[in-house]
Amino acid sequence: MNSTYRPVFIRLMCLVFSIFFTTAVLAEGEQNMTLTLTSPDFVHQGEIPKVFTCDGNDSSPALSWSGLPPNTKSLVLIVDDPDAPDPAKPKMTWVHWLLYNIPPTVTALPRAVAVAHLPVGAYQGKNDWKRTGYGGPCPPIGRHRYFHKLYALDIELPDLHHPNKVQLEQGMAGHVIGQAELIGTYQR
Repeated sequence: MNSTYRPVFIRLMCLVFSIFFTTAVLAEGEQNMTLTLTSPDFVHQGEIPKVFTCDGNDSSPALSWSGLPPNTKSLVLIVDDPDAPDPAKPKMTWVHWLLYNIPPTVTALPRAVAVAHLPVGAYQGKNDWKRTGYGGPCPPIGRHRYFHKLYALDIELPDLHHPNKVQLEQGMAGHVIGQAELIGTYQR
């Protein structure tokens, strides 16, 4: 190669490498966005206000999320309590709410969301009271933890006809591409 063109060639190669590397890093960063779940009503590991429990209005807290993976087709929300019935001797995980097929364009659920105001296309499963909808914290003894888990799926699930948690998790199997968790506590 002619010595006159060598510095130009080297600069050009550096520019090409720089553009390629920057694009690769940006693309990787976009794919590794972190799914987050928050509530204006309580902080992670904080106490859930009484209004959202069986001692109050038994209404759902507001929830919002961001950082969905790029190929998200639907979202699933599971709210459960692994400390039932007694945190000192837990025997089961009590399911408080199952909501699935939340469209990826939805970024929040309002406080005290009514069935009529759920996102279009979303379905509810049966909680451990054998009914659909939100059932708030109602611990018989001790301070319990309430896990609000949001899952991003790479598919939209079919209508599972009010599934329980096991049935919903079976439908989700192999399709979870992101997950976030928000834990609240409550003691009566």
